[in-house]
Amino acid sequence: MTTYEIMTIVVSFHMSHYRDFKNYSLEYVSLVYKNAFPNLLSYTQFIAVMPRVIVPMCAYFTSLKGKPSGLEFIDSTSINVCHNIRIPRHKTFNGIAQRGKGTMGWFYGFKLHLVVNHHGEIVAAKVTTGNVHDTQPVRELAECLTDKLYGDKGYLSKALEADLLDKGVSLITTVRKNMNAKAISLWDRAMLSRRYIT
Repeated sequence: MTTYEIMTIVVSFHMSHYRDFKNYSLEYVSLVYKNAFPNLLSYTQFIAVMPRVIVPMCAYFTSLKGKPSGLEFIDSTSINVCHNIRIPRHKTFNGIAQRGKGTMGWFYGFKLHLVVNHHGEIVAAKVTTGNVHDTQPVRELAECLTDKLYGDKGYLSKALEADLLDKGVSLITTVRKNMNAKAISLWDRAMLSRRYIT
């Protein structure tokens, strides 16, 4: 199979209603798209070649980028490569994927970090291993940004806030429950409530 065919199947899986790739591959792709992919690999073979499309997928998403508008939102999401119970025998991303912790608990895999503008267009994206803290890729992702960047409490960092302010970007975040409330404008409070668009 070509890289483009593999990417097409991976993207279409994430747009489908299937919750796991195995059922999607066996119950849908191999039956419905059998003629569209004459060199379709078996599920096991497909899983083995999936890591080779990580770089092309990142390049593809980079090509879809929108333009910074001055009102950007940042967030990250976990990309699980297997259930936690299967970590010891997982082979596909062995040595690449890492354990990490997100809002939904511990996972094994990667993190997708996204910056979107107020139109919902992707402005910057980065994939890291699961053990990378949310604040680590922010400086790189914010290089082309101006004015304001809104994030959740996972991006709380005085050092990061100061670095971004030197570059003309104001990092505005929510606070943890055990912290004193920050004085922020009603506009910024309203923008923080719109973080769901990421």
